[in-house]
Amino acid sequence: MRKKTLAELIDELRKNENIVNWHEIEPQEARTKPIPDAVHERIKAALSKRGIDELYSHQFTAFQALQKGENIVAVTPTASGKTLCYNLPVLQAIAEDETNRALYLFPTKALAQDQKSELNEIINEMGMDIKSYTYDGDTSPAIRQTVRKAGHIVITNPDMLHSAILPHHTKWVSLFENLKYIVIDELHTYRGVFGSHVANVIRRLKRICKFYGSSPIFICTSATIANPKELAEQLTGNPMRLIDDNGAPRGRKHFVFYNPPLVNKPLNIRKSATVEVHSLAKQFLKNRIQTIVFARSRVRVEIILSHIQELVKKEIGMKSIRGYRGGYLPKQRREIEKGLRDGEILGVVSTNALELGVDIGQLQVCVMTGYPGSVASTWQQAGRAGRRHGEALILMVASSTPIDQYIVQNPGYFFDRSPEAARINPENLIILVDHLKCAAYELPFKKGEEFGPLDITEILEYLTEEQVLHQNGDKFYWANQSFPASNISLRSASQENVVIIDQSSTADVKIIGEMDRFSAMTLLHDEAIYLHEGIQYQVEKLDWDHKKAYVREVDVDYYTDANLAVQLKVLEIDRTSNRKATAINFGDVSINILPSIFKKIKLTTFENVGYGQIHLPEEELHTSAAWLELKELDLQLGEKALEQLLMGIANVFKHIVPIHVMCDRNDVHVVSQIKAAHTQLPTIFLYDHYPGGIGLAEDVYKRFDEIKAAAKNLIAKCLCDDGCPSCIGTEIEGIKAKEKSLQLLDQF
Repeated sequence: MRKKTLAELIDELRKNENIVNWHEIEPQEARTKPIPDAVHERIKAALSKRGIDELYSHQFTAFQALQKGENIVAVTPTASGKTLCYNLPVLQAIAEDETNRALYLFPTKALAQDQKSELNEIINEMGMDIKSYTYDGDTSPAIRQTVRKAGHIVITNPDMLHSAILPHHTKWVSLFENLKYIVIDELHTYRGVFGSHVANVIRRLKRICKFYGSSPIFICTSATIANPKELAEQLTGNPMRLIDDNGAPRGRKHFVFYNPPLVNKPLNIRKSATVEVHSLAKQFLKNRIQTIVFARSRVRVEIILSHIQELVKKEIGMKSIRGYRGGYLPKQRREIEKGLRDGEILGVVSTNALELGVDIGQLQVCVMTGYPGSVASTWQQAGRAGRRHGEALILMVASSTPIDQYIVQNPGYFFDRSPEAARINPENLIILVDHLKCAAYELPFKKGEEFGPLDITEILEYLTEEQVLHQNGDKFYWANQSFPASNISLRSASQENVVIIDQSSTADVKIIGEMDRFSAMTLLHDEAIYLHEGIQYQVEKLDWDHKKAYVREVDVDYYTDANLAVQLKVLEIDRTSNRKATAINFGDVSINILPSIFKKIKLTTFENVGYGQIHLPEEELHTSAAWLELKELDLQLGEKALEQLLMGIANVFKHIVPIHVMCDRNDVHVVSQIKAAHTQLPTIFLYDHYPGGIGLAEDVYKRFDEIKAAAKNLIAKCLCDDGCPSCIGTEIEGIKAKEKSLQLLDQF
């Protein structure tokens, strides 16, 4: 049977009644410049062997700016050759002077390994003795000494820099004395708590470089976000030159939104996105068109993979389709990446592990199972199809969740706006104090010394009073036997983390992660379903006193969601925006949290399939919040109906806010109160779920009108009759709930 071409399949797809939006992106020719004369002959020869005789415009601009000593942040789409923006200047510096050193920071070990192999290929072709090594948890003790003494290029991740390199800087003298460049790849991943920690790790790194007499230049690269220059400057503390003149070529792209058919109109429940993805992917694969399918979790990857393999095993064989996710061994990953580049593997089902810059060559079709969670992530995944020339198709198949339905019914929101801004708050007091302890362990502080832009005298004096530091003359020394970095996780803002212990196998009980104690109350209580890199675990016991959660692997079709009894006290109002009938405030709040019950919610339909009790002590959290209070109410509503409407609007905000402030759904919590303690007025609070706050609630305050408009849009366009899990949650007896919700939102 004749195989259909991609163009024929695209024409067939245009007639599909489930397509809700079809967006075409025009092709673009490459814009190139000659390789600068300054580039070393051996590098030119090595590039020529790889078929590179000219540079794309952004690579050329980056090289020229770095030669002048400027710090840069290069922002171009996936697969546009960002790697050469840093490899070229780094290799040039070492070719000119072999004492020069470079430090590469990647957010994941897999990405570091991938970049190392590409870098080593160029070095081999140059025929020069340039040593590049990865330094992570897998590096053997025998090699570690060589890396410290002789590594021209050290490739690592922020966690290793924080806990293994900076505290032992005296073993790394040759690196720090000669550090010419610091490369920070995938800059957009450093946001929220993680980014706030990494900004402080970089302050410590710069402090150590200064001690050894070096002043490195920063080279940052990022996927498209709204504020790359601002984020790079906040993260590094250095002025940045933005380079975004993308010169890489691109073929025609079709970006299609697909909404599965309704199976229950009153509740607006649609056919499963996973089932639709199976049949769509099958069409492309059986016609031998290289396809990548993205799924949100490991479990989803394995489900889709086994179904598609079954569907197409007769036509193309099961080995032609592979899975790719965290948890696969490095050797397996390398084999899959090579198979994709060579064309031996026709299809791959992946989590967002392939969203970052791992080289997998040219694919023609990208199918997303649901909205990836942010505009930036969606473009990253879309960039995996049609990498240089030729037509490409991107299909986003929506699920029934509020976010997915909002995106497909408002394509203008997605295509007309720039991606989200990434937010960090390095001055969060809890995070800052942790890193000041680490920095004091590394080198004593002098009186009057700044840490980043901050005068830290008061904090140093406080730590001295607490006997954490010891003052001698005008210097503050670490006064403890313990080693501070080992107790500080870059992924959390709370000092006391709960350790998660997997006991699925009695032979191999291992720690698989940790979580701050505030999140642990709702995500790690007894019987909770905990997702780790996509694998489902059930919590068998949460030992709250010893901060340990014991989990076991399970395979269930539901997740758990905890109900919290939340008491909220406003401590201080920093800003207020008064409106006709309402006020929007931003300030500090104290939250007393007592988890009460948890619900079991079905993965496909989001219906409640059971519940259980949670027995944990009350916790107190001080953080920042934005809150909306109704001073007057035009609507004729009873107290019960108003309370339910507020809860419905809070449910919509819970789903809408992460889209607008680039965060995870668990980062901002939303609580409605019919009578707030400090005013007795109906109020909706949106607060950062981290001690001290990380700037998300402030973003909500600043962008409230945009968030309100999006919430109204979601409710108005939802296809349910009068309330469903995809919008305000449920119907409310006796009133037109959707209509009244929109009227209530108009009051804010």
